[in-house]
Amino acid sequence: MAGTEQGSWNENILDYFMNTKQIKTRDGAEILWYHAANSKLQMTEAIQSAAHMIEADVLLCGGDGSGEPIMAHPPETHSDNTLKEWINEVKTSNKGIKLDFKSLASVNPSMKLLGDVTLRKPVWINADILPGPNGSNCAVNAKGFLDMVTSFFPNVTLSLGWTTGWINQKCNRGYSSAMMQEMTDICRDLTQPVTFPVRAALVRQSISELQWLLQQSDRYTLTIWTGKCDEYSVEDLLFIRNCFDKTRIFYDILEPQKSEFRKAIGLEVPS
Repeated sequence: MAGTEQGSWNENILDYFMNTKQIKTRDGAEILWYHAANSKLQMTEAIQSAAHMIEADVLLCGGDGSGEPIMAHPPETHSDNTLKEWINEVKTSNKGIKLDFKSLASVNPSMKLLGDVTLRKPVWINADILPGPNGSNCAVNAKGFLDMVTSFFPNVTLSLGWTTGWINQKCNRGYSSAMMQEMTDICRDLTQPVTFPVRAALVRQSISELQWLLQQSDRYTLTIWTGKCDEYSVEDLLFIRNCFDKTRIFYDILEPQKSEFRKAIGLEVPS
């Protein structure tokens, strides 16, 4: 049902976690993430962890467009966890959620499921809607995705990214001005908060482009994410942190950089 989402769905997650006394300062680096909490084991671990935000991937069972929404990341097309089961477990926790959609077909049935529950917590809805550096063209159709999500939840926080690739030991180009302009054109008429997930190993060579992007609206933020085999350093993360307002950049990163980065900026490392 359109407009049924709770106020916290478009609330800045720093405000939400400050108000619930889960973080101490309005600093995006304070937010801890659990990435790819897809299986029942990972989901349970995420709920019991120190994470504030749980990220998981949604597609249709079997991959042929006829099944129910499940929690899996391609090339996997099966899972021991459906979206319905996942939501029912996560809704009783104090965690926010980010759902990453891998296909347009999975969006409509998933929005219906979300509309059937009361989630008084941050909800981010994510898809890669444009090709980015070394990215494939298999992005989720931008207009179809945005029309479908906003028809159910006009105020939900959107996470809109680019498909990317990373080639080890090569000079990988960053995000271009043309990519920023294309994304801005898509987002121009949106009124809700938008975060742009950007790949850590590609950010340092894209600072001016991403700074320009954030200048286009105070509703925009960045979420730094990493691929398992990407080459990037804690020094890169510290450089990136110094280039942006700390309230407008989040870090969904992996170990060991996650702990090393938190130590370097004086934040507690969860055990």
